[in-house]
Amino acid sequence: MKLNILMVEDDQSVAEMMEMFIKKEGWTMEVATDGEQAVEKFSANPDQYNLVTLDLNLPKKDGIQVAREIRTISPTIPIIMLTARNSEAEQILGLGVGADDYVSKPFSPLALIARIKALQRRIDIEESQSRVKAEADKVKEKFDVETEHIKISKDRREILFDNKKVPDITPKEFDLLAIMAEKPKQVFSRSQLIDYVWGYNFFGEERTVDAHIKKLRHKLEKVGANVIQTVWGIGYKFDDSQV
Repeated sequence: MKLNILMVEDDQSVAEMMEMFIKKEGWTMEVATDGEQAVEKFSANPDQYNLVTLDLNLPKKDGIQVAREIRTISPTIPIIMLTARNSEAEQILGLGVGADDYVSKPFSPLALIARIKALQRRIDIEESQSRVKAEADKVKEKFDVETEHIKISKDRREILFDNKKVPDITPKEFDLLAIMAEKPKQVFSRSQLIDYVWGYNFFGEERTVDAHIKKLRHKLEKVGANVIQTVWGIGYKFDDSQV
């Protein structure tokens, strides 16, 4: 990945040295020589930068203040703090205000390049994992039947009415609703519903359907879902267009 790095560094010799190594990687770099200039550059166009290297000791605004202000603009931009203070307290402070990593001065340019690559790999992995999770969540939330008000997931055996879960649905009640909701406004006879839900080998009474529909209606109406209509002399149909 090609990076554009904002290097906040008041030591010109350090900046020039790092620019040579950064260009060798095929990356680009801009330099801010004090804290105020760093915040101005970053706030003017934060999306153009992929990473910030930030010296702790800067004129006008120190690195801690700059890190805080950059973090208010972008919570996610990677920040590597460069510090001559080889103190654990300073390092903890830098990480506490939003730095992702730190490198103590004097440092090897190759060591800094390695830290940048390692940080970028970690971010790439995290972003990849987030994308995979988002795709998995989409699959998880997939519904087999979606009408104006009803969503049905056969895998999860879940029925939502206006995104509210309908509780306590039995397997047969679920199957009855799913079959009718797949074909809204189509009238199903009792014998058709028996064949679909109970199977062709069912030898019970057709009125079994009526008993299950009555219980299903009662549970649906508890959440305001008056979606099953009786078609006198024939059977039942699903219709949520008038809810």
